[in-house]
Amino acid sequence: MKLYTEKILKLATEIPLIGKIDNADKTVSLRSPICGSAITVYINQHQGRIKEFRQEVKACALGQASASILANNIIGLDLPEISALHNSVKGMLEKNLPAPAPPFSNYELLRPATDFKNRHASILLVLEATKNALQEK
Repeated sequence: MKLYTEKILKLATEIPLIGKIDNADKTVSLRSPICGSAITVYINQHQGRIKEFRQEVKACALGQASASILANNIIGLDLPEISALHNSVKGMLEKNLPAPAPPFSNYELLRPATDFKNRHASILLVLEATKNALQEK
């Protein structure tokens, strides 16, 4: 199975919601020591749900593709939904479990990374940063 497919590279070049939110409710930056990928997420919430999201992504194509998949459908999600998505993607990568359900089924495109454990951190980074932001008081 090819790790960097055309679909992954296309997602990596078309990341939505790039940039900053001035005066964001929550801002979290994470860096993976394994691969050097880094992400900062900016979130504004309303009643516990994401109403505005922006991100700065400095990652490999897999991390960029993950950020793209998440950003395409993140508005309106809450902490339990982000946590479930994180667990689903992690289970797919680490235990070959099914990919997340729609609207996040494009994470299936990242399944070839299952055999590349050093790439898991980059894929999960945007999910972890978002989850951390939503957990902050």
